[in-house]
Amino acid sequence: MNLPGIGERLMKRLDDHFGGRHELIRTLESGDVSRIAEVEGISVKRALALAREYNGAEATFLATSEAEKLHGQLIASMQRFASNSASSSRMQMLMPLHQIDERRERCRQMLSFAQEANDAFAHLRTLFKNLSYTRRPTQRYERVIVSQHEHPEWESYVRILTPSAQESWKDYTVFKTVTWIGKNGPDELPPGWLVLPESGRSDVMIPEYTLDWFTNNRKTLKVLLDLIQWRSEEKEVLHPALDAIFQETNGLEQLARIFSMIEDSGDVETMEEVRDGLWSTAKKLEEQLNQRIAAEMESVTLDLSGSDMLEALADAATFQRKLASATEDVMNEILEKGRTEFSLYLEAGGLKAPFDLYSSNWPVKLNRGALDKINDELERRINDGKNDHLLRLATKLADLKPLCETAIQRLIEHDMWYSIASWAMHYNATLPELVQHGIWFEQGSHLFIEGDVQPVNYGLGLAAPKGDRQSIALLTGANSGGKTTLLELVAHIAILAHMGLPVPAQHAEVGCVEALHVLAKSGGTQSAGALETTLVDLANVVSNAQPKLILADELEAITEPGAGARIIAGMLRAAQQQANSSMVLVTHLAPAILDAYGEDDLRIDGIEAKGLDEHLELIVDRTPKRNCLARSTPELIVRRLVERSSGDAKDVFSDILSLF
Repeated sequence: MNLPGIGERLMKRLDDHFGGRHELIRTLESGDVSRIAEVEGISVKRALALAREYNGAEATFLATSEAEKLHGQLIASMQRFASNSASSSRMQMLMPLHQIDERRERCRQMLSFAQEANDAFAHLRTLFKNLSYTRRPTQRYERVIVSQHEHPEWESYVRILTPSAQESWKDYTVFKTVTWIGKNGPDELPPGWLVLPESGRSDVMIPEYTLDWFTNNRKTLKVLLDLIQWRSEEKEVLHPALDAIFQETNGLEQLARIFSMIEDSGDVETMEEVRDGLWSTAKKLEEQLNQRIAAEMESVTLDLSGSDMLEALADAATFQRKLASATEDVMNEILEKGRTEFSLYLEAGGLKAPFDLYSSNWPVKLNRGALDKINDELERRINDGKNDHLLRLATKLADLKPLCETAIQRLIEHDMWYSIASWAMHYNATLPELVQHGIWFEQGSHLFIEGDVQPVNYGLGLAAPKGDRQSIALLTGANSGGKTTLLELVAHIAILAHMGLPVPAQHAEVGCVEALHVLAKSGGTQSAGALETTLVDLANVVSNAQPKLILADELEAITEPGAGARIIAGMLRAAQQQANSSMVLVTHLAPAILDAYGEDDLRIDGIEAKGLDEHLELIVDRTPKRNCLARSTPELIVRRLVERSSGDAKDVFSDILSLF
């Protein structure tokens, strides 16, 4: 895999950061730009370019910096409707001329879903808001991998050691947790050890990593669990779009049960409780047994005759035997009951009280050696149980991990289309018709104007109604009348249509082109060298045969008005020769351009200001009139100044007004 502008050293840093090429590719596909930008030497801008290019996006459609700027504004507009940061990041992959048919279908399905199953559509946002890109654990682990083979995918997480021919597994017992790979491992595992065959699975070599992955991504994995639950509760398919989302959980039906095992180690926890309470329970049992024996002995009597007492004086051992015989049954019964009670306590750990539980029957003392053996056996069983549980759980979770990663990545894409549908409904945007040539829209509204927006009908080329099908139009009219706004709206619709997305219009038809040239208003007269460069660039744009849409705002500002009109006229004549090109030019020099153009077939559209309202604001019909050279607004502006000024200034403006 070759990435543009990525040398060998930087490629290695990428591979090291992502733990291998597979993870790098998955991240590029997902559009997780922030994670790519974590790599030293890669900025956010460069990371975005890498992700876009890897995903096959065409960068040539946005042919000017102004076109790129408008595209960025459109993406930012949609990002405000994203349910989460992952979907917002994924939207940056939306470039023109890329997967248009597939995108149009996704938009169509989501919009249909919103209309036909509104409650379910709304409920999705409560789930999708918790979506995020999955993140790998970042910590290093105490575990050591001992293997004859390299495992570069784990180098950033653990130490990897290669045993020499003279070493055995015993040389590695100094480490707390070890994964021994291959032959000659221990038959009985030391605490914290795992033994795996050389042909075994790499993804369970560090089971702690797998468990941490699921723990760290618990919030976003819950989205999968919630979808699985929702899916099980639905008796019928509410909508194909929702069904497609449900399908992403296929193969994850056991996720909830296995996920719950992370917190439930079963017998291990029970054995730990037994071990932790072993000595306190033994001490308490000692005290209870001594108390019971003392209490029972209060009722025991020993009858001795005179000869018995003489015999005891002559032979103390005989007396001891008679005394023991008198108390034996009581003590044995109590001690046996104590052994039974201790066995019941140990039963939860899978053990029984040993026969040598007591080192002394009176006073009762429990055998510390026997208790030490019990403690050691519990430790061994706990260690074995933990290893078994860890490996068993890690194996089950490792099976689900790639499915979860894929499902989350696809759900983020579903949510991107969900968010775009929400954006489209907010702006009453609709999917345009894709036609052969030109552009036409009805009731189009600029996305970034606050307040009430006056809808506009406009277009040119074969997509437009009869009478408006010229490929080139001059747009004239009032200052602040909306010429630049209309030009931007045309650009918005062209860009969105070529991304396969809805456009802010009641109806639109857009002809496919290969490039959009948006030429912003110049900041002022250019120097000779800059003017020459600009003219060469313009000539190349208007004269080549590439299908394109050119939107230019007051090109005449690059030089003095007289020369500007003649230059523009020449450019228009060149553009007129290209059947696959369309062009809208905002200008204040329409009469001079017409004179220089030399023919009468040039289309002139005008946005007229009809006057001032009671607040002295311009009254403007934002929809251009055809074949109309609209008057500019200086007269109206001066009239407003006459009304709003006083004194000498008012006299000056009144005099200026008389000159119009």
